[in-house]
Amino acid sequence: MRVIVTRPAEQAASWVQSLVARGIDAAALPLIEIAPPADPQAVVAAWRLLGQQRLAVFVSPNAAQAFLAQRPPDVAWPASTLAGATGPGTRDALRAHGVPEAAVVAPPPESAQFDSEALWQRLRDADWNQAPVLVVRGDGGREWLADTLRERGAQVSFVAAYRRVLPQWDAAERRVLDDALAAPERHLWLFSSSEGIDHLVHAVPHAAWSGARAIATHPRIAQRASERGFGAVHGCRPTLDAVVACIQSLAS
Repeated sequence: MRVIVTRPAEQAASWVQSLVARGIDAAALPLIEIAPPADPQAVVAAWRLLGQQRLAVFVSPNAAQAFLAQRPPDVAWPASTLAGATGPGTRDALRAHGVPEAAVVAPPPESAQFDSEALWQRLRDADWNQAPVLVVRGDGGREWLADTLRERGAQVSFVAAYRRVLPQWDAAERRVLDDALAAPERHLWLFSSSEGIDHLVHAVPHAAWSGARAIATHPRIAQRASERGFGAVHGCRPTLDAVVACIQSLAS
């Protein structure tokens, strides 16, 4: 059984390497490409005003990597600004780009899920009345955390640090897709994005997915895969150990 990793290219390559090291046949087929933001100057402006924010929320590793990669050379992370991370991948991206450990707020590793709701559990006891909060994301996305913070009196703004687009697959990636379509029983899709599932279905609109199997790293992603017609969808925490255990269980 081959596992198809559908994260953006850089993350997919890392996951494939880790899965292969665990003895799992894996291949990358990115379903989302991370593209530059439509308004790069808005990101620069957000950096220059970052010291005025009490909290900057990063909704994903891509948001953290994209925003931090566009840091003006004369600007450092402000000592008074917290960095909110929705999960361990986002937390690790912040740390890797020099955000101080003491500034990072994230769900604990044992959390059942890594998402905005889990991050809110770490934020909910603070006083957010009139507190300026910046949400760093792609072009659009869920606004649950922003709405929740607004209900507590926070002044929430957004900046789009990147765009999500459908990748242009190369010949090797196209072969991965063709093989999966030809022999769904010998493949297992690893989904980490509802939007990625939509991209896949739109890219091959006449494909039948009822014989395909998938692992989804969040209940909302699992629901989208089921809605799109995937025959068997298994939920899993988005950690390497949990994913490997799920794959091994299905393989046996």
